[in-house]
Amino acid sequence: MAPNALGRFLAKVFFIDLDYRKEHNEPLASGADSISSVETYVEKEPTTAEWLSEFRPTRAGFQHYIRGLFPFWSWIFHYNATWLLGDIIAGVTVGFVVIPQGMAYALLAKLPPEYGLYTSFVGFLLYWAFATSKDITIGTVAVMSTIVGNIVIKVQAKDKSISAEQIARALSVIAGAVLLFIGLIRWGWIVEFIPLVAITSFMTGAAISIAVGQVPALLGITGINTREAPYLVIINTLKALPRAKLDAAMGLTALTMLYAIRMFCSWMTKKQPSKKMWFFLSTLRMAFVILLYIMISWLANRHVKDAKKAKFKILGKVPRGFQHAGAPTMNTKILKAIAPDLPVTIIVLILEHIAISKSFGRINNYVINPSQELVAVGFTNLLGPFLGAYPATGSFSRTAIKSKAGVRTPLAGIFTAIIVLLALYALTSVFFYIPSSSLAGLIIHAVGDLITPPNVVYQFWETSPIEVVIFFAGVLLTIFTNIENGIYLTTAASAALLLWRLAKTKAAFLGKVTIYRATTDNISRQGGGITETYGSGDDGRIAREAYLPIMHQDGSNPNIHFETPYPGIFIFRPSEGFNYLNQAQYLDELTARVQKIARPTQLDRSEKIGDRPWNDPGPRRGQPINLNDDRPILRAIILDFSSVNQVDTTSVQGLIDVRNQLDRYAAPEIVEWHFASITNRWTKRALTAAGFGYLSTDRPPRQHWNPVYSFAAIGDSAAPSRDQKLRDVEHGDEIQTVGSKGYNEKGFPGKVTAVHGQNRPFFHIDVQAAVESAIVGAETKLVNTSSAESVEKLAQAEVLKS
Repeated sequence: MAPNALGRFLAKVFFIDLDYRKEHNEPLASGADSISSVETYVEKEPTTAEWLSEFRPTRAGFQHYIRGLFPFWSWIFHYNATWLLGDIIAGVTVGFVVIPQGMAYALLAKLPPEYGLYTSFVGFLLYWAFATSKDITIGTVAVMSTIVGNIVIKVQAKDKSISAEQIARALSVIAGAVLLFIGLIRWGWIVEFIPLVAITSFMTGAAISIAVGQVPALLGITGINTREAPYLVIINTLKALPRAKLDAAMGLTALTMLYAIRMFCSWMTKKQPSKKMWFFLSTLRMAFVILLYIMISWLANRHVKDAKKAKFKILGKVPRGFQHAGAPTMNTKILKAIAPDLPVTIIVLILEHIAISKSFGRINNYVINPSQELVAVGFTNLLGPFLGAYPATGSFSRTAIKSKAGVRTPLAGIFTAIIVLLALYALTSVFFYIPSSSLAGLIIHAVGDLITPPNVVYQFWETSPIEVVIFFAGVLLTIFTNIENGIYLTTAASAALLLWRLAKTKAAFLGKVTIYRATTDNISRQGGGITETYGSGDDGRIAREAYLPIMHQDGSNPNIHFETPYPGIFIFRPSEGFNYLNQAQYLDELTARVQKIARPTQLDRSEKIGDRPWNDPGPRRGQPINLNDDRPILRAIILDFSSVNQVDTTSVQGLIDVRNQLDRYAAPEIVEWHFASITNRWTKRALTAAGFGYLSTDRPPRQHWNPVYSFAAIGDSAAPSRDQKLRDVEHGDEIQTVGSKGYNEKGFPGKVTAVHGQNRPFFHIDVQAAVESAIVGAETKLVNTSSAESVEKLAQAEVLKS
């Protein structure tokens, strides 16, 4: 990476040494210039300009971005009658479910019931144009409605002049704008910071909290603050059971009927799996139950004009049409009031929608775009309040119904919106008689599906026990405080667990073992010998060398004993990245083991006791130094970077410090550092900037330098693959062998080149290549040392003879 004249001038001004690397100018490959079959490859480092060019806007990139904002463009022109029929059935089915749910959930948000219909209409009307999921439905959800209701209560406790409608609509606008911005800049990857355990804990705790809060309404008990901690609501409800009213009959029977219909339909589905009738009957059970209880309520209260005079609590008057359409009220007073609760609102909007859409995408074999889904949710919540909507996100229950109903495209939402629109203009007089206790039963029934089943929790335990602790901590905190605290706890605890795992991750020293590839039948037939192979390489070998953790951290058979690849050569593999969080632990472990297994090159390097360092005082006073230490001297360190993608300045500086420390330990020898399986060019650049990967004039090079490279065939010389060989045999073609056209007498193709740059001889394709190169270096040093000692002895003999 040669700097230009201006760069060199500025470097002189600021006293920057541009030539600090001092690369040793050796031939790239001994004899390579004289061999026409070896093509030289010099690896170039990535530049800052190259990195910046990835972010340079292009016309094609802009067109792709615009097309990505409107995914319907890729399928709308293929729309057909079959898709239309599936979308109508699914859309109408969901419409019958969303009407009672929407009104019930609006009551959770401390809003009149019509706001639930407004929110549902806007969600279904707008989402399809931005959707990357055919199944998801945006609208009112129990958890978000409960949180909105909590915010309304909290704000009005401080300032009663702000109405619930103003709070809910302002909250939707601000949260929608934030989500839309995140989606437009394509930062949807932030959703990955919310793990599954946080989602399930939040859903379970919220479902329990909502269900408990609906029990008083189910029984017709008044005077209980259902927004308190759920455990207090349970206690107060039990105390107030004698005050239960006629509402209990309407609520409990409705809840029982909902579960009875679902259980019967599930049983019949198992008996008659080919008939979809049972699915649709189960799906429409909420609409059927609500209609039934509307009829019962009408019969009981048909002469009542005032809802307050009904024999049991009923919903009351629902305005016809969009009576509350208009620009939402936005001022500094409202914004200051809702600002503390914006984070939890945004988290829940993201958490529910992305979790549900991803889940159904995997079930139905498509991939969602999280950024685009945030655009859809953000746009819906930004424009919805102008028609009277409050915060909306994806609904699990309605999405499941829509998926099972056979939805074909996101356009099904339009048909659901039509059903909601008809309800707003044609059925509002019917809604007057809906029993409130029956709606409470509907809510309890709906949120029951959000509770995580014990079998799923057990699977979590099998996978990661500590995450089950986080799960129950979030659920319990929700039950004993509120939903918001449960969300914050699980998210923060999951983040802390991630950091702890990164900081406390364990590395592994690798040892060599010979692996035999054969079936047990092959071994048995040969009486314990292996002469027949299974899955062997192209060269027919039956054994190969592998490198595994010597402490069996990977679960390998503890009866297998590993060998060192060569005395004084160590193979070290970081297990989970290499960054400022874990580099100290990695390098401390590396240094401690190396100094334990390998001895210093000079055992008597300190003539006086006072010259020895305090942490290596040597033998006690009067005792001689052990010059018979049979440990090997330190030759080379091989770092397997197969699990490392990026390095940072802290980790690279740690490598530099350890290299200097081990150089002092091995002096006057120089420790070679080899790196295997680096997959990122910027990681190579960082290591090269620190003096790794190449020969430096500051570090004495090997004499008769002949590094080991990994070569691959290029052009027409590429060796045929095994599949190609099989195809050749099937067609009667002759397989190329050693000595055939394109191969030399040693079996190499006619034209080869280095896989990695020959200017970076200490970067290797895999551990095996690094080991071979390190062994060649160690043996070369031994030969050179022996030769030098022989020459010195001959010179001494000549002196004595003269």
